[in-house]
Amino acid sequence: MSGHSKFANIKHKKEKNDAAKGKIFTIIGRELAVAVKEGGPDPANNSRLRDVIAKAKANNMPNDTIDRGIKKAAGEMGNVNYEYVTYEGYGPSGIAIIVEALTDNKNRTYSNVRNAFTKGSGTIGTQGCVSYMFDKKGQIIIDREECDMDPDDLMMMALDAGAEDFSEEEDSFEILTDPDDFSQVRQKLEDEGIAMASAEVTMIPQTYVALTDEADIRQLNRTLDLLDDDDDVQAVYTNLEE
Repeated sequence: MSGHSKFANIKHKKEKNDAAKGKIFTIIGRELAVAVKEGGPDPANNSRLRDVIAKAKANNMPNDTIDRGIKKAAGEMGNVNYEYVTYEGYGPSGIAIIVEALTDNKNRTYSNVRNAFTKGSGTIGTQGCVSYMFDKKGQIIIDREECDMDPDDLMMMALDAGAEDFSEEEDSFEILTDPDDFSQVRQKLEDEGIAMASAEVTMIPQTYVALTDEADIRQLNRTLDLLDDDDDVQAVYTNLEE
């Protein structure tokens, strides 16, 4: 089955995260707070919280840090006022960019995101201006070196659990799901002891665009670096061909 493996990007992101754990822990801490506020502090009864915990573990967040984050959120549920916001726009040469943020101050976040686009010679557009170029999917990446299961057996397990697609790459397996089925597929793999390099609901480009102009590449990287440094920003998606 076909698919576009992101394993190289996952490894690159993990290397960056290892150098800046404070950033990724802040991101996950906010997601834990929102998940607890929406569904309670018990992972057994809160599938979204289970997914965030899995993301935390994939990013090497210690168990006691996760537990403290859940307890803190449970004790401060009335004070948690984060909300999700999404911005869409264009980078150099029309590269599509989607920014997902979790903020307690939308004016601040919008100003920072707009500044990041502007400094990279890009522009923020209207809602929907580029999201139609992406498909929202649950995406699970498995490192082949960390998985002893036969690929065919892994594929059948994933499909039986509700996955839409399964693809094999030289160094990884990729499983795609409908966003509504992501939790049950991820939980099945976890129950079977399958180590996941990444497991999240993400935006996958329908087509990819290559940048060849060095100036455009520098400008895009400037935007992405500024967004990466913003604690409000949870995720950034582009249709750039790496």
